[in-house]
Amino acid sequence: MEKKFTTENFEAEVLQADKPVLVDFYADWCGPCRMMAPLVEELANDMAGEAVVGKLNVDDCEEIAVRYGVMNIPTLIVFKNGKEASRVLGVQSRDVLERMIRE
Repeated sequence: MEKKFTTENFEAEVLQADKPVLVDFYADWCGPCRMMAPLVEELANDMAGEAVVGKLNVDDCEEIAVRYGVMNIPTLIVFKNGKEASRVLGVQSRDVLERMIRE
């Protein structure tokens, strides 16, 4: 199951993680975000132990979205060792997301 990242847990769960973390920046009202939701959940289950996969609602955590320059959603960012390692915008395939996590 994917994690739910919030303003309160972002530092500990994402920036201090010892594994790669894929963060799906989304909003409930966003159609393309809803299209990505099953894939993000599937990745979270399949990559458990190898990476952390979760979602961050930009409406609830606007300051984090602004900090990382998220202007369009869905935006998917992989963090490694507390830093942004890669980013893609829009609906993506599983292959693209797995490659981002594993690179």
